[in-house]
Order: sequence, then C-alpha cells, then structure tokens
Amino acid sequence: MIEVRDLTKSFGAQLVLDSISFRIENGESVAIIGRSGSGKSVLLKHLIGLLQPDTGEVLIDGENIVPMNERQLLRVRRKFGMMFQGAALFDSMTVAENVAFWLRRHEHLTEAEIGRRVAGTLEMVDLPGTEDKNPAELSGGMRKRVGLARAIIYEPQIVLYDEPTTGLDPIVSDSIDQLILRVRDRLKVTTVVVTHDMRTARRVGQRVLMLHNKKIYVNGTPDQIFDSLDPVVRQFVDGVADPKENLP
Repeated sequence: MIEVRDLTKSFGAQLVLDSISFRIENGESVAIIGRSGSGKSVLLKHLIGLLQPDTGEVLIDGENIVPMNERQLLRVRRKFGMMFQGAALFDSMTVAENVAFWLRRHEHLTEAEIGRRVAGTLEMVDLPGTEDKNPAELSGGMRKRVGLARAIIYEPQIVLYDEPTTGLDPIVSDSIDQLILRVRDRLKVTTVVVTHDMRTARRVGQRVLMLHNKKIYVNGTPDQIFDSLDPVVRQFVDGVADPKENLP
C-alpha cells in the first residue's frame, strides 16, 4: 500500500530525513516513533504529497506521487484520511458541518443522505447525537473523535494519525487507541500513527518504526522494540534523559 524509497529531505542547510526506506502493507497498522524534531510529522506529510522530498520516491499503490501535479495528487489523496494533532476543526461550524465538509464539496448527495452518513460515522466514534454541538462545547477527546469522523466519512483506504493522544489524560488516550483499532478493523484500512506515546505505539502498532539521527533506526514488532537492549531504543522507550545532553 505504501512504499518509501531512499527519501531525503532538508530545510535549507538542515537535513531532516536521510535516505529513509520502508514498506507498509495493505491493512497493516504501523506506529512511527521518535524524539521531538526527529522528522515524524515531516515524513507523514510526504506520504500525502504535502511536502516534496529532495530525492527519493513515495509510492502509493505502486504509483510514485513525487512527480505528480496537484490535480494528480488530489486523486491519490482521496485514498487518505488524516486525523490532525489538534483536530483542526472549523470553530464556526457545528459537529455535523465539520464532519460533512468533504461530502458537501466532493459528493453529489442529498441532505438526507449526508445526514445519515454523518450520524453513522459519529456513532462509530462514540459521539451519537452531537451533530448540533459546536467545537467549543467539546472536550479535547471529543474534538479528536470529531476530527477522526471527518477523516473517515468518505471511507478512505489509509488513515494517518498525527499524535492522536497528545494533551489527553491516560483514560481518554486509551479510548482513542481503542477507537483507532476499531476503525482499522471495521473499515479494513491501512493505519499509520505518528506518536511519542509509548502506550499508543504498543497498543496500535503491529509494527513500529523508530526515527533517530534522520534515519529509520529500528523497524520491528512492538515486542522487539519494547524488549530491546539497544541503549538508544531503551532510553526513548523508558523516557530517560541523557544527563550529558543539553536539553531545553
């Protein structure tokens, strides 16, 4: 479903990703972990063509999207849904209007059909009956769920999650993790989760990629990652700062 080949990306003189390569199979759940500034979100944006690499290829269903123009990219992006870190809801719209936003712009449906699709999707993310609420009335966890509903209402093949549990307490974070798994299993989607939350990585990742020093440092199962004796992996998994580092 997704293949990245020798992807390199710099911003000015700063090298962010250095010859990154990996594959994600159809229906697989992959967690991408790494320290802040390691390039996780930059990598995610390459998968949907929001950023162009300096060199390398990004293949979606066998198609290299790097040389595509915007019209061609729009066709490929139809395969993706994305849940943004801050939910990215339109504050001036109700929950229903936020969730239906894509449908109204791209599908020729009646209002009754849109209403049914919105209600069914909100039911899937455990928010039935919230159509008329405004984003300001929702908790952080509820906003994340609305963001996910908007991402999956058009039934994409791939769902990308950018730090889905950031800012949430452990109980709400667990409910979001369970929701990610439910969406994967019900819709049979390929799932890519960028996270620094080790609980999320272990729960939702069938495979875990760790970015370190601009490269894929580790690519393995959650058990391989969490049982690793490698000092770099161990430091990140345990969340222990190196006293020799000058951290902000």
